[in-house]
Amino acid sequence: MAGAAEEEESTIYGINVTPLVDVMMVLLIIMMVTARIIVAQGMPMKLPEAASTNVVPKMFSVDITKDGHTYVEKKLVKDGESLLRLAADARRKNEDVRAIIRADAKTLHREVIHVLDILRQAGIAKIAFAVTPVGERSTKD
Repeated sequence: MAGAAEEEESTIYGINVTPLVDVMMVLLIIMMVTARIIVAQGMPMKLPEAASTNVVPKMFSVDITKDGHTYVEKKLVKDGESLLRLAADARRKNEDVRAIIRADAKTLHREVIHVLDILRQAGIAKIAFAVTPVGERSTKD
């Protein structure tokens, strides 16, 4: 019985965390390496240059002034049908066309919604609104 008492006293009742820390460090390193590749969307490389390419998406710029005038690529558009025709032409030329609506802060809401509706009718699904960052706001308001 004396031998059993000695064994109980020498038993260590702790958890050895060294292997756990080693495994966690390896997992952390793997996560950091794969996250960097995922963010980069591929391996970094120098691509060859070409004179022509159709990969760059075309931007379709629509400006709406505070008095309701609509401009496409800085040219005045008389009515909604003309805007629809220009947007449909841009969509035909490039399936991945992206529209940017730049509206004055004092433009009526219905004017912006009207342009947005026309762009959607033309089949343009990628639409963004241009804004001015807060720090760069003009004092002319």
